[in-house]
Amino acid sequence: MSKTLRPSLSVCAAWLVLMAGANLATPLYAVYAERFGFSNLVLTSVFATYAVVLVPALVLFGRVSDRFGRRPVVLTGLGLACVALVIFAAADGPGWLFAARAVQGLAVGTISGAATAALVEIDPDGNRRRAALFAGLAQAGGSATGPLLAGVLAQWAPEPLQLSYFVGIAATVGAAVLILGVQEPVGREREQWRIQLPRVPHEIRAPFLRVSLTAAIVWAAMGLLLSIVPSYAADLLNSENLALLALIAAVGLLASCAAQLVVTYRRGRPARDEAIGLVVLGVGMIVLIVAAPLKSLPLMIVGAIAAGFGHGLAFLNAQQELNEVAPQERRGEVTAAFIACIYALLAMSVVGSGLLDEYLSLTAAVSVVAACLATLAAAVAVWHARVARHVVR
Repeated sequence: MSKTLRPSLSVCAAWLVLMAGANLATPLYAVYAERFGFSNLVLTSVFATYAVVLVPALVLFGRVSDRFGRRPVVLTGLGLACVALVIFAAADGPGWLFAARAVQGLAVGTISGAATAALVEIDPDGNRRRAALFAGLAQAGGSATGPLLAGVLAQWAPEPLQLSYFVGIAATVGAAVLILGVQEPVGREREQWRIQLPRVPHEIRAPFLRVSLTAAIVWAAMGLLLSIVPSYAADLLNSENLALLALIAAVGLLASCAAQLVVTYRRGRPARDEAIGLVVLGVGMIVLIVAAPLKSLPLMIVGAIAAGFGHGLAFLNAQQELNEVAPQERRGEVTAAFIACIYALLAMSVVGSGLLDEYLSLTAAVSVVAACLATLAAAVAVWHARVARHVVR
């Protein structure tokens, strides 16, 4: 890699480490539920606390990095991430889990807008497609790495509810060292900061809504895989192997990373590719629904891979479109609004599955939410297809 890409790679690596730490608990929730004696509704509420805190943090502080710079904001978020991991490592009841997830939501809410904006601004060639790739790989790759690491360590290493968090703390400190070496972009105008709702400029509201809905749908699907599908898979497969359950949770995100790497240099129309990605994701959700009554691990894996491939294709192009339309002086603010949309729908889908589990079976709850996401994906895919046809004409 060229030396000029080192700052971008440092930001990408730091964001990946942050997302890995935010998802370390994924394969451990079933263990916590058994040890602390709580229901799937509590489990999904713990998971969703992250988004419940993250969205207001983005809404209130989306412009912080536009005013004070990207590096101090990212470093602050990494510090908060360390605090959250310490709380997880010390947890001896569900209250600790809620607290840890809340701090993680604050950490990710602090960093997400700043890191996305920084990747665009420090790219040596101003390549927005590459910036979108790094952002997508950081989020999807980190979200996959965390569960895999925790699942393997919990299954075969000592101290299953502590060791992975200590590893995460060490990695987060290393990420902070990398960020200390990243220089602030020069020549960027900084606006006066004040707490306010993010304002999306009127002239970009239509494309902003379209790409935000796309990103929200695909991440809601991945959130379902990360939050409740490990418990869902454990019930269907009658397995308590944490490494296997972590792999099932992470396989969709690994497929997303592969898809982004494969298609990143393919010349296409973003709106058309987002439509294709949403359709493929919807098919993956339907396969997951079919896998339930058949209790089929191969079908479950196929569905997760299809959903992940669709996620990667759709999210990469949605992020690229956002990078292209967001004004430079308000990039952090607009990006924060974009990410807030993602986590708002993610929280609703995860909490919705937990609430439905109180009245239906876990299998039925996951199936209902997956069907809703597949339907929404199809509707937004039609919108993208119409935009793509208009661009061609």
